[in-house]
Amino acid sequence: MPTYKLKVNGKTHQVDAEPDTPLLWVLRDDLAMPGTKFGCGIAICGACTVHLNGNAIRSCSMPVSAIGSNEVTTIEGLSENGDHPLQKAWVEQDVAQCGYCQTGQIMNAAALLNKNPAPDDATIEEAMKGNICRCGTYVRIKNAIKTAAKA
Repeated sequence: MPTYKLKVNGKTHQVDAEPDTPLLWVLRDDLAMPGTKFGCGIAICGACTVHLNGNAIRSCSMPVSAIGSNEVTTIEGLSENGDHPLQKAWVEQDVAQCGYCQTGQIMNAAALLNKNPAPDDATIEEAMKGNICRCGTYVRIKNAIKTAAKA
């Protein structure tokens, strides 16, 4: 089994994994970072969203062998204290119901705000359409993103 050096949340980790092992399982099982969630396993729900060099990706479909020297950021690396503007806005806007999709939602929203710090409604809706919330909190998600953008 090959060994991979991964830069995750600013730290270098070594993991032994098969080349086709999804990054999701390396993060959860090998690196004990359970914030990234398994949802669909086919990259359509967004629960497993992390950043790769600042871009939102679906970790369930990204093989560990494809990461190379790229920087991975998980929800655990977004903020040590949960005080990222999006995390604060999520609480302020009372976004979460069941909460399962929320880490993926926040990571996708963070990538959006890094690229566009003042998105309009249409831009938010377009950027977030790949993240599914079974509880239907889409209006609150959009409001939280707008709140964080102002912070």
